[in-house]
Amino acid sequence: MTGSPNGWDSLTPPDPTALRAALVTEATRLGFASIGIAPADAAPQAGARLRQWLAAGRHGDMLWMADSAERRASPQGLWPEVRSVIMLGTSYAPGLDPLRHAGHPDTGVISVYALGSDYHDVIKKRLKALARWLVAAAPGNELKVFVDTAPVMEKALAEAAGLGWQGKHTNVVSRDHGSWLFLGAIYTTLDLPDDTPHRDRCGTCTRCQTACPTNAFPAPYQLDARRCISYLTIEHKGPIPAEFRRAIGNRIYGCDDCLAVCPWNRFAQAARDMAFAPRAELTAPALADLLALDDASFRTVFSGSPIKRIGRDRLVRNALIAAGNSGDPALAASVAPLRHDSDPVIAEAACWALAQLAGTGPA
Repeated sequence: MTGSPNGWDSLTPPDPTALRAALVTEATRLGFASIGIAPADAAPQAGARLRQWLAAGRHGDMLWMADSAERRASPQGLWPEVRSVIMLGTSYAPGLDPLRHAGHPDTGVISVYALGSDYHDVIKKRLKALARWLVAAAPGNELKVFVDTAPVMEKALAEAAGLGWQGKHTNVVSRDHGSWLFLGAIYTTLDLPDDTPHRDRCGTCTRCQTACPTNAFPAPYQLDARRCISYLTIEHKGPIPAEFRRAIGNRIYGCDDCLAVCPWNRFAQAARDMAFAPRAELTAPALADLLALDDASFRTVFSGSPIKRIGRDRLVRNALIAAGNSGDPALAASVAPLRHDSDPVIAEAACWALAQLAGTGPA
């Protein structure tokens, strides 16, 4: 009887080395660009670093980070039965310059990762397919799959599994894919051969540190989310602090500056994964169009996009900050009606934007 997709006897555990090789082949077939395996007790320093980060308050409004700290600190803290962690990377390396709209203030800038389909959905589907394959290949093993939203230290585990290293911008850097990798994880009760952890190759480079518009890096390898444009435009729910508004420029969802300047990107070939191909309406959205969105039209425009997760109000707030920074008086007609929006955060941002466009607001 052969219950395995590789013809292994279902009553005999497959050879771990052979299983790993077959796993790599299947992961590649499913569209993953890289795969590595780490033991469940890998990256023991990650938990201590997380606790220090939280103690300093650098997580801002992301209270779930503190609430899940103990489960997040190590794979076994989340699931005691886990023996191996399979880390998978999917390239979303852009074919266009992420900084191409810097000189077009009437256009909203959306982070590269959000220009196509929602990666949560795409990668979760692929992880589940790989998990089903692994269950069939090694009957009796238990596993769990995770993409971003679970309390998992993906970046530290990716480094431990050899996918890349956590760069000075705190994101994973790959020798093959630069700073453009989506990460997913499979926790399993199998004992699989481990990969060698990747060593740091940032060297003396500080480009990501100096590129940050809001000085969100207190030191290399440290991020203060409260100053990060990605945090401010995506995670932060209230008014954007005045001290950061000018620096946000025309970024309306996320920020790629620290990633885009990484020298390792020169080795990354543009991703050919059609799931993450940029949608035409998101590559250069006009601020006037974004300011006109109501809830229904927002849901229509951003259906299937990760941007849908933040809701209409937060996106319009961001577009108002960008409009105020645009220096384009023509946008005042689109901004003015929003002074009376039912959301007080939007109303305040609209008043700020009008003052900026009229030249009467603070610099």
